Amino acid sequence: MKALIITWENFQDQELVYPFYRLKEETDDVVVMSNVKGKFFGIMGVNMTSHVLIQDLELPEYYTGLLNYTDILVLPGGVKALEKLRQEKTVIKFIAEFAARGKVIASTCHGAQLMISAKIVKDKKISGYYSLEDDINNAGAKYVNAPVVVDGNIVSSPHYDHMGIWMKTAIDLVKNGQ
Repeated sequence: MKALIITWENFQDQELVYPFYRLKEETDDVVVMSNVKGKFFGIMGVNMTSHVLIQDLELPEYYTGLLNYTDILVLPGGVKALEKLRQEKTVIKFIAEFAARGKVIASTCHGAQLMISAKIVKDKKISGYYSLEDDINNAGAKYVNAPVVVDGNIVSSPHYDHMGIWMKTAIDLVKNGQ
């Protein structure tokens, strides 16, 4: 299993740290992509290491390689981080193409904003932070306030309180080939 986590500085600490280490239990191939390469910090001060820069997606060979070989894409939350990340058009395009290939996308909290911007939520049941209910519904999806929601290849969750069941569900979906 190859995993990619895309985030930005000031991420929601629990929503990056938990999936990173949970995925590391499954595979050594977990890549964190951010606007900073190397050490960067969450909103509560936890530091993580970003392996690659978001700008690397602009390299056609790298973009295609990630698209072809990544099995699961994780979109952690963090309102400040995601407001900036959703402005990165290459990231939004990548998410849309990843979804079109039917690969598993695990989104929590404000990660739903990225899926809305990528226009992949229409006619789907999606969870996200409660303040995004109108945004999710206005994007043509149905907001569901549940610990984990699965609709096709999207596994969504509203909050870091549900990290365990969210990641278990997403990993099981990858392992079982959806």
